[in-house]
Amino acid sequence: MEANAGLVAGSHTRNELVRIRHDSDNGPKPVDLSGQICKICGAAVGLTADGDVFVACNECAYPVCRPCYEYERKEGDQSCPKCKTRYQRLKGSPRVDGDDDEDGDDDLENEFNYGQGNSNARRRWQVEDADLSSSSRHESQQPIRLLTNGQPVSGEIPCATPDNQSVRTTSGPLGPGDKHLPYVDPRLPVPVRIVDPSKDLNSYGLGNVDWKERVEGWKLKQDKNMIQVTSKYTDGKGDMEGTGSNGEELQMTDDARQPLSRVVPISSSHMTPYRIVIILRLIILGFFLQYRATNPVKDAYPLWLISVICEIWFALSWLLDQFPKWCPVNRETYLDRLALRYDREGEPSQLAPIDVFVSTVDPLKEPPLVTANTVLSILAVDYPVDKVSCYVSDDGSAMLTFESLSETAEFARKWVPFCKKHNIEPRAPEFYFAQKIDYLKDKIQPSFVKERRAMKREYEEYKVRINALVAKAQKMPEEGWTMQDGTPWPGNNSRDHPGMIQVFLGHSGGLDTDGNELPRLVYVSREKRPGFQHHKKAGAMNALIRVSAVLTNGAYLLNVDCDHYFNNSKALKEAMCFMMDPAYGRKTCYVQFPQRFDGIDNHDRYANRNIVFFDINLKGLDGIQGPVYVGTGCCFNRKALYGYDPILTEEDLEPNIIVKSCCGSRKKAKHSNKKYVDKKRAAKRTESTIPIFNMEDIEEGVEGYDDERALLMSQKSLEKRFGQSPVFIAATFMEQGGIPPSTNPATLLKEAIHVISCGYEDKTEWGKEMHARGWISIYCMPPRPAFKGSAPINLSDRLNQVLRWALGSIEILLSRHCPIWYGYNGKLRLLERLAYINTIVYPLTSIPLLFYCALPAFCLLTGKFIIPELSNLASMWFILLFVSIFATGILELRWSGVSIEDWWRNEQFWVIGGTSAHLFAVFQGLLKVLAGIDTNFTVTSKASDDDGDFAELYVFKWTALLIPPTTVLIINLVGIVAGVSHAINSGYQSWGPLFGKLFFAIWVIAHLYPFLKGLLGRQNRTPTIVIVWSILLASIFSLLWVRIDPFTSDAAKAASQCGVNC
Repeated sequence: MEANAGLVAGSHTRNELVRIRHDSDNGPKPVDLSGQICKICGAAVGLTADGDVFVACNECAYPVCRPCYEYERKEGDQSCPKCKTRYQRLKGSPRVDGDDDEDGDDDLENEFNYGQGNSNARRRWQVEDADLSSSSRHESQQPIRLLTNGQPVSGEIPCATPDNQSVRTTSGPLGPGDKHLPYVDPRLPVPVRIVDPSKDLNSYGLGNVDWKERVEGWKLKQDKNMIQVTSKYTDGKGDMEGTGSNGEELQMTDDARQPLSRVVPISSSHMTPYRIVIILRLIILGFFLQYRATNPVKDAYPLWLISVICEIWFALSWLLDQFPKWCPVNRETYLDRLALRYDREGEPSQLAPIDVFVSTVDPLKEPPLVTANTVLSILAVDYPVDKVSCYVSDDGSAMLTFESLSETAEFARKWVPFCKKHNIEPRAPEFYFAQKIDYLKDKIQPSFVKERRAMKREYEEYKVRINALVAKAQKMPEEGWTMQDGTPWPGNNSRDHPGMIQVFLGHSGGLDTDGNELPRLVYVSREKRPGFQHHKKAGAMNALIRVSAVLTNGAYLLNVDCDHYFNNSKALKEAMCFMMDPAYGRKTCYVQFPQRFDGIDNHDRYANRNIVFFDINLKGLDGIQGPVYVGTGCCFNRKALYGYDPILTEEDLEPNIIVKSCCGSRKKAKHSNKKYVDKKRAAKRTESTIPIFNMEDIEEGVEGYDDERALLMSQKSLEKRFGQSPVFIAATFMEQGGIPPSTNPATLLKEAIHVISCGYEDKTEWGKEMHARGWISIYCMPPRPAFKGSAPINLSDRLNQVLRWALGSIEILLSRHCPIWYGYNGKLRLLERLAYINTIVYPLTSIPLLFYCALPAFCLLTGKFIIPELSNLASMWFILLFVSIFATGILELRWSGVSIEDWWRNEQFWVIGGTSAHLFAVFQGLLKVLAGIDTNFTVTSKASDDDGDFAELYVFKWTALLIPPTTVLIINLVGIVAGVSHAINSGYQSWGPLFGKLFFAIWVIAHLYPFLKGLLGRQNRTPTIVIVWSILLASIFSLLWVRIDPFTSDAAKAASQCGVNC
C-alpha cells in the first residue's frame, strides 16, 4: 500500500471497500524473472539448457545460481538457505551422499562435471549447526506454498510486481530490494571453529558473505606473517587445530561474536544480609501470628478477631510480594557489538524490522500535540528507516487525530533530518525545546544554532496549525465532519463505523527535505459495530498486530501509549541486544522497559513514578523468568504472540530448585531412563517452533489422504487459529519478518481492512499465554531512560487510573486464566507464578486494609484495644517484628538504589489507593463478572500544564473514590480528640494504655497525609459535598456504635443507669 493511495475505509462483513482522496491506481505488471540475482554471491541466476530460469529449490524458489547450488550440495548442508528443504538432484548435477534414495534417472554424462564455476562463486553459505537448525524447520512444513519458480501456486495470492514493490516492505529477510546480498539469520549462534592458516577457509564453513570481507583481510594478514606464525608453533606448544593459544586469541578478539548483553549480579554483600533478614522476618512473623491467634482480648473480641484476620491476610500478601524479589539482577547491553554484528557501516543493515504501535482514543483528553510528539520521536529513532514502521491506532475514529497526523507527517520531513544530522536527544520537539540545559554542549557544527532557530520557528508554526485543528474540533457539526474534498468522514459515529487505513509516509512517498527515506507511518482505525465486544485497548492492539502483519510484518513489535515518547533514540537497538542475541533471542517473548515520567512535582505526592515497582519488583522478576507486561514500553517477539514455543536449551529443561528438592535429582535414574530423557529433550528442541495448533494431526492427514484433503485440513487448522485471511496466515510463517513473496499489492488493501473488522476474532483461538509456554521476558534499564511519558498528577485522575488497573486485575482473578489454578501443565516457574498471583489479588487487600485503618478510631472511641496486656516475651515479638520490617526496607533500598522518600511515598499511596480505588475495583469487578454490569472506560487526562508549574496538582475533581479515605481520616481525627479528652479527664494512669491506640491512629493519618493535602488544595478549601458526606458517614457510624455498645455487658449497662446501690 503506497503512501499516496489515500484513505481506505471499508467493512469486510458488509463487503464494502471505499478509497477516499485516491491519487492513482497503477495495476500490476508482469514480472521479469530473467534478471534474477543469486542471493548468495550476487551473480545472475542464469538459465537452464531449455531456456528457463534456473530454480534450485522447488519449494520456495529462492534465487540461487548453479555454482552456488552445486557448492551447497557438495560442501554445505545440501539444503535451501531459506526454507531448509533438501536440494533435489537436478539434471547435470553430480551425485552426492543421499541421492541414492531419490527418484529419477541418473545423468551419467554430467556425473563428474562439478567445479566449472569460478572460484569466487564456490565459497558460499555457512554450514549451520545441526542441533540448532531446527528453529526454522517449520517453514518446510508450511501447508501454504508460496512460490514455485516465481509463479503463484494458487490464484488467491498473485505475485508482487516491481512497480508496486513500495507496498511490500523492504525490511524483510532479504533487506532492501536494490541490494542483492544474501541474508544470514543473525540470531543463530555460530559454532566455534579454530582456524588453521595453512588450510583453506572453506573447509571451516566461513565462506558466507557475512564473513567475506573479514576473512579476506585476515588471509592477507596471515600471508604476510606466515613465516612468523609457522615458526612460533613449530615446537608443538600450540595446537592450531585444537584449543591452542592462537585460536583462543583469534576468538577473543572477534568482538562481533561476543554476547550482546550480560547479567550484572547484585553484590553478595548486599544480597546476603537481605535474604537473611527475609528469613528471620518470616520466622518472627510466624511466632507473632501464633501469639496473636492464641491470646484473644475477651472484652473486645470482635475487634481482636477482625485485627487477627487482617494481619494474617497482610502476612500472605507480604509473602506473595517478597519472595519474587529473592534474586534481583541488573543487565547491561553492548550497542557497539550489535553494530559490529548486524549494522556495519557501508554494508546493508541486518537488524530485524520492527513495527511500533501507538494507541490513542479521545483526542480531547489525549491532546493531538502529545500524540504527535510521540510519533515524531518514533520517526526520528536511530534505526534503519526501512526497518521501522509506525502504526497509530485511533480507537475513537476522530477526524481530529487523522488531520493532526497528516500535519505531523509533513512536519516530520523537516524534523527527522534535523535530529539525525545534529544527533539531538530527546527527539520529541516539545520536550527538546523545553529543556533547560545548555543545548550547545557537544555541538560542533557552525550551522547548528541557525538551523535550531529555524526548526524551532517551524515547530511553533506547526503547533499553531494543530491548535487550530483542536479549536475547530470542539463542536461537531450537525451533519458530521467533512473531509477537505467534501467527503463525509467515515468515523462520524465512533461506535458504528467501518475500518479505516491511511499510509501517510512510506517507502514510495516518504522522503524528507534531504531526499532520504522516512519510516512508514500508518493511520489505523478498526471497524466498530453495535453488538460486538471490542475489548478496548487490548482489542486495538490485536487489530494492529494483524494489520501490521499484512502491510509490513516486522519480526518484532513495540507498543507505547500516545503520551510515551522515545526519550532515547537508541531504544530499539537496546531491545535488539536481547532479541537478536544468540543466547536470549530464541526464548525471549518480550523486552520490558521501565516507565519514566515528566511533569511530576518534586515530592511526587501521589507516587506517580512508581519507583518501587519499576526499580525493585521488576528487577526481582528479571532474575526468575522475567518481568510482567506493564502495558507500554514493551518490545514483543511476534512469534511468541502467534503461539510458537521457544527454543529451549538443556539448562532450560532442567527442573528448578524447588522441584529438585521435592522430587529428587535426575542422577538417581541416570542409567535407567537416560535414553528416554535425551529423546524427550531432543523432541522438545526440535518441535519448539511448532505453533500451538496441533501440527501432528495435519501430518497424519497427509499420510492417509490425497494432497487436496491434506491441504484442506491444514487450512482449517490455520484458520481456526489465525482467522480467515490467507495473507495474514502466510505472514505468520515468515520467521524473520517481511511480507511473503507471493503477496500481491492489489490484495493488501482488502486484506488489511479484513483483519481489522469487528468480527475477525470470532470463533478463533487468537491469543495465548507466553510465560506458561516456557518463554522468558527481560527487563531493560538503559542509563538514559528509553521512554518518558506524562502522569496524572491530579488526585482524582490518579485514583481513576489506579481504579482502571485494579479492575483489570479483578477481571483476571475471576476468569479461567487466573494463575491460582491455571497453567500448571506448562513451564511457569513457582516464584513467577507467585508474582502473577500477587498482581491480581492485591485489590482484595483493600477490604482488610479498610477495616484495619478504622480499628484505631474504634479503639479510641470505646476505650478498648486489640492487643491484651503484653508480657516480656510478647513485647519482644512485637519489637522484633517492627525491627525486621524496617531492616527489610532499608536493605531493599540499599541494593536497589531507591531513595527513602520514594519508598515512603509508595507506602503512603498503598494505603490511599487501598482504601479508595482498589475497594471500588473489587465491587465493580464482581458486578461486571457476576451481574454483567459493565463500567465505563475512563481515559486518563493528559492535558498540558498551561497555568503554571504543577497547576493541575491542585485542581479538585469530584469522584466517589474520595469518600472512603476521607471517612477514615475524619473518624481517626475524632478518635484522637476523644481519646486525649478521656485521658485528661481520667487522670495520669489512663495515659499509658492510650499511647498504643494513638500510635496506630497517627500511623493511619500519616499514610493518608498526601490525600488530606489533595483535599485541601492550594487555597485550603475543600468542596462542601466531600465535607457533608464524610461528616454524615462518620456521625452515623459513631452514633450506631454508641447505640449498640457491643463491649458492655447487660449488667454493666444496668449498673451504669441506676448505680451500685440500686
